[in-house]
Amino acid sequence: MNIPTPSFERAAAAAADRLSLRASRAGLVDVAVGAVDSPLGTLTVGVTPRGLVRLAYGDEDLVLEDLARRVSPRVLSFPKLVDPVRRQLDRYFAGRLHDFDLPIDWRLTAPGFTRKVLRATARIPFGSLRTYAQMASRAGSPRASRAAGNALGSNPIPIVVPCHRVVHSGGGLGGYTGGLYRKEHLLTLEGVLEDG
Repeated sequence: MNIPTPSFERAAAAAADRLSLRASRAGLVDVAVGAVDSPLGTLTVGVTPRGLVRLAYGDEDLVLEDLARRVSPRVLSFPKLVDPVRRQLDRYFAGRLHDFDLPIDWRLTAPGFTRKVLRATARIPFGSLRTYAQMASRAGSPRASRAAGNALGSNPIPIVVPCHRVVHSGGGLGGYTGGLYRKEHLLTLEGVLEDG
């Protein structure tokens, strides 16, 4: 049985990087993807020439299939293009970054009300909370808090577009696509909830 040596693995990784770089320079990569380790589990990140298009918890294969279907079949693992997102996420989880400075590619959000809700959500400051009703109002439909919740539930870029900062008017946390424990973790990290 042949067991790859560390030098073989480094050479293979270097070759993959060169191939990815060539494909990118030739305009053959529409979506660069990579995995980012976080306290909430591995995150799958997708970046287009326009900006961050996807940040997802869960099954990487499903995320890649969705990106190939909805954005472009030209999806390639290219960690170097994902590095700016990874660096900012690392700083955020370490408590050293409060405002993400990343271009966003909004194409996976439905135009109209949903996109308005998510754009307004992207402006919620670190450590602050808003209600579903407030987000509906900011999107131009004050009585559409349930629709605002649905819009937030479809957020393709959680954490960076901080839907975890939106809660029920009565004080309940509401839902979260990544699971309520992740929402609690993020709000604790931001000092909104007490650790415990």
